[in-house]
Amino acid sequence: MSGRSFETFIAAILLAAGLSTRANPRNKLLVTTPGDDAAQPMVRRSAEILLISRVRSVIVVTGHEAADVEAALDGLDVTFVHNPDYADGMASSLAVGIAALPDGVSGALIALGDMPKLETATVDALIDTFDGTVGRSICLPVQEGRRGNPVLFSHTHFSSLSTLTGDRGGKAVVQANPDAVTEVAVADPGIHLDFDNP
Repeated sequence: MSGRSFETFIAAILLAAGLSTRANPRNKLLVTTPGDDAAQPMVRRSAEILLISRVRSVIVVTGHEAADVEAALDGLDVTFVHNPDYADGMASSLAVGIAALPDGVSGALIALGDMPKLETATVDALIDTFDGTVGRSICLPVQEGRRGNPVLFSHTHFSSLSTLTGDRGGKAVVQANPDAVTEVAVADPGIHLDFDNP
């Protein structure tokens, strides 16, 4: 039996706006996921994982090569929002994603577009653990003693996430609120696997 209340509304923000500087000249999000027999772009696989999970809405933040990223996600039930300041770093994309969340959201799962090996069960385990109260308003996965992504934040942290600057992501909010954090043990190496050099 899940510990979640029926009213819990979790949305996902999929960050897909980056410049992929370490993967130049290619946009890594548009490269086929390594080992994927279906030959899908990495960003599509990352989005599908979220759509299969129990998140109720998926917001995709675009920036660099936005039209190509949207084309790669064609036919999926996601909402696109564009970050015109994507070159400023991840913080600006976080703010755009937070601003686009639907009304009534209890929490937002911050996910990365280059993590196609993540398991849907990991996303659902974070949702099961989350309840927005003190000590469980930030839920993050841990595998073999190492923290990874994605991270689930209560709406109480949205303001802090929206005011970050530069290339700082949600990790800064995690570090600033240690008493709010619950680690969720998972058997999923995909929480560590991003692909900077596809």
